[in-house]
Amino acid sequence: MNEKQVHKFVNRYLEATECSILEKSPNHFTVKLSPHADRELTNRPYYWSFVDRVNAEPETMTFLFVTDKNKYDAVEEAKLNDAAIKSAQAPAENAQEAAANAALGRSLGFVHGNLAAPARVPREDLFFGARKLDMLFDAAKAKGSYVYLFQEPDKRSTNPFSSTPYTAWLGVNMRVEFACDRKREEIHCFGVSLATGQCVEQFYDRLLTHKLTPRLPANIHITKNGISYNKALSIVEQALERKLRAYDYSWAESASARLKEELERISGYYEPLVEHALEENKPAIEEQFVQRQSEIRWQYEPRVTASAINCGIFHLAGID
Repeated sequence: MNEKQVHKFVNRYLEATECSILEKSPNHFTVKLSPHADRELTNRPYYWSFVDRVNAEPETMTFLFVTDKNKYDAVEEAKLNDAAIKSAQAPAENAQEAAANAALGRSLGFVHGNLAAPARVPREDLFFGARKLDMLFDAAKAKGSYVYLFQEPDKRSTNPFSSTPYTAWLGVNMRVEFACDRKREEIHCFGVSLATGQCVEQFYDRLLTHKLTPRLPANIHITKNGISYNKALSIVEQALERKLRAYDYSWAESASARLKEELERISGYYEPLVEHALEENKPAIEEQFVQRQSEIRWQYEPRVTASAINCGIFHLAGID
């Protein structure tokens, strides 16, 4: 995941959670979190329990999220250099300003500069693997595992009595993991019409061609579902199983051969050890042997697992 992808994801998260973006560039965000985002990202359970208990107005935190550290630091360094050059070019003005401040100090007393300084804004560098970015991923996954959306009409009908039929689709993103001592993952997106049972692949690409909204548009009606959610899910499972059956599984045969080789290797080490060990030491050695065999099988045994990442009900125009 590169810097542009991280920046795009963070921007979408901040907009979805209604945070106030105070400053923004291609390399950073200065943002005041919404109450919802503050609860998820700041780990302040005692503060939020106090707010909920006394029904007080919450004061959320402000963060500097840097999505491209090198570019952001270069820009900030250039700003500091420009400020230093300007201050060097105007020594007289600075001296006059210092004299005025000294006079005010004698008249009004000393005022500490930190009192007038802006509040410190915590900085978080967001890159793939960063703790704060992982928190954003977890929050998006927890809150975005299921959606219920409608396609926005391309244009509003001039006839107030006309109604456009919409069909409900079950969209599911499936993760398929091919694992042995190596690992590979694939993501498949399926859509099933709840009216007809039609199943299509690459459903996400179809959704990208439409503008979606959580609000029910005017002048539409939803067609009656012809199949249940469970039936639609079984159609997805069958389509994915048919797709996986056509794959080449020579990698699994190679992994099984490596598994057999590793088991023979540890057997050649532990079996003589058990045979010549003292009676009181044999149970511990045999237990270690069994544990090692289990670890080798877990590492090398080929397996294919499928799991649902997220899903949603999408109401699209037409009867499909």
